[in-house]
Amino acid sequence: MSSQTQALRHIPSGVWALGFVSLLMDISSEMIHSLLPVFMVSTLGVSVLVVGLIEGAAEATALMVKVFSGALSDYWGKRKPLAVLGYSLGALSKPLFALASSAGLVLTARLADRVGKGIRGAPRDALVADLAPPALRGAAFGLRQALDTVGAFLGPLIAIGLMLLWANDFRAVFWAATVPALLCVALLIFGVREPERPTSAVRTNPISRVNLARLGAGYWWVVMIGAVFTLARFSEAFLVLRAQQGGLGLAWTPLVLIGMNLIYAGFAYPFGKLADRVSHTTLLAWGLLLLIGADALLAYSNNGGWFWAGIALWGLHMAMTQGLLATMVANAAPEDLRGTAYGFFNLMSGLALLVASALAGLLWDQLGAAFTFVAGIVFSLAALVLLWLRPVGKN
Repeated sequence: MSSQTQALRHIPSGVWALGFVSLLMDISSEMIHSLLPVFMVSTLGVSVLVVGLIEGAAEATALMVKVFSGALSDYWGKRKPLAVLGYSLGALSKPLFALASSAGLVLTARLADRVGKGIRGAPRDALVADLAPPALRGAAFGLRQALDTVGAFLGPLIAIGLMLLWANDFRAVFWAATVPALLCVALLIFGVREPERPTSAVRTNPISRVNLARLGAGYWWVVMIGAVFTLARFSEAFLVLRAQQGGLGLAWTPLVLIGMNLIYAGFAYPFGKLADRVSHTTLLAWGLLLLIGADALLAYSNNGGWFWAGIALWGLHMAMTQGLLATMVANAAPEDLRGTAYGFFNLMSGLALLVASALAGLLWDQLGAAFTFVAGIVFSLAALVLLWLRPVGKN
C-alpha cells in the first residue's frame, strides 16, 4: 500500500491532469452514448440498421485519423496542440446531439466526435509517455486508464439520474453533457504543460520506410499481439445484449457497463504499478487467462451469479491489460516516433475490433450467443500462443 502511495506522489502532475481530462470527456461522451441508440430509435424514428451504419461510419473515420495524428505529432515535435484540437472537436460535437432532428445531424455529430477522438488519442498517449519517468510508466498509464474508466461509469449513472429527474428529456441530458466536455478542454489547456523536446533542424517523414524500420521487430510484435488480443475482445455491446437476453430490464442494462467499469477503474492503477515490476508478457498472459474465464462464464450463463462473475472477470482483464499494452508500446518505440507508434497500434487494434464485433454478431445470429463467447476463447488461446512464441529477450 505504501509503495503504491509513494508511486502516486511521484507521478507528474501533467499525467494526473491528463487523467482527469479523460475522465471529464468520458463522463460527457457516456452521458450521450448510453442514451443515443434509444434516442435515435424512439425519438427520431431511425431503424436499427441505420443506427449500426452510423456507428460503423463513425468508428471507421476515427481509424483513418489515428495514424496521421500520431505521425504529425512526431513530425511537428508537439503533442499538446493536437490533443487540444481533438478534445475541442469532441466538445463542440456535443450540442449537435441535442439539436439533432434527423439521422443526418446525428451522423455529423458522431463523425465530428470520432474525428476528435482519432486526433487526440495517439498524441495524448505519447504525451503521457513523454511526461512519465520510465520507472513509473506502467503506473502512469494505469492511473490515466483508471481515471478514464471512472468517467465511463459515472457518465451512464448521471444520465440515468437526469433522465429520471427530467422525465426522460433526452435533449436536456445532451445539453448537460456539454458542461464536462468544456471543462475537459479548459483543464487540458491550463493544467498540462508539454515537456521541452530537443529541436532538430531536419524534419523527416515519420511514416517513411526508414522511420518505420526504426520502430523495430519488438514494436511490431506488440502491435500484432494487441491486434490478436483485440480480436478476442469484441465490443462491450455484446455484454449488454447478453444481459438483456437473460431478462435484465431495458432501463437497467447500463448496470452491466457500470459494474464492469467499476472493477476496471478500481484495479487499473494497481495493475499498472505491478507492470513496472514484473514481466509484461507474463502479466499479459494472466490477462488473457482472465478473459478466457470471463468468456467461459458468459457462454455458460446470461443471468445470475455466473453471469455477473463473468462481467467482473471481464473488468479485471481490462484493468490488467489496457494500460499494460500502452506501456509496452512506449517501451518498444523510439522517443521521437511515439506518436506514430501509438497511431499504428490504435489503427490495427481498431480494425481488429471492427472485425471481432462483426464476427461476434454473425455468430450470435447464426449459431447463438454462446458461440460468440466461445470464439473469444479461441482468439485468446491464439494470443497466448503468440506470447509463447515471442522473440527472445522481449519483455
